[in-house]
Amino acid sequence: MNASAAPSATPPVLVYDGACPVCSQYVRYVRIRESAGALLLVNARDGGPWVERVVQEGLDLDEGMVLFYGGRAYHGVDCVHMLALLSTNLGAFNRLNALAFSRPGLARVSYPVMRAGRNLLLRLLGRPKLHLG
Repeated sequence: MNASAAPSATPPVLVYDGACPVCSQYVRYVRIRESAGALLLVNARDGGPWVERVVQEGLDLDEGMVLFYGGRAYHGVDCVHMLALLSTNLGAFNRLNALAFSRPGLARVSYPVMRAGRNLLLRLLGRPKLHLG
């Protein structure tokens, strides 16, 4: 699939690992402002054009989620940072998400800890990594 055939980045699209309980809960609770558009959630384990686009762009979903927004792909720490900037302040989860990830420096410190926890949890649950691409 070439870039011109890839799906448009509008509305915002979040590609995540649906076998990861942490990832699944994160996408369940994250809320973005209406002005950003309705967030489309894509479970990478289901495949499809958005997952193909992630692979085509050389992004590793085992290293982090991918947000397609505004014509760009945000991966890993950049993804959660952008989601924090786009999120509403409604609910404790979204306020905590904004606190942890809206500042780039803090996001760069906290994200690797979160990713390591995801990898450990997958291992403990006996769930394989995605290994796409």
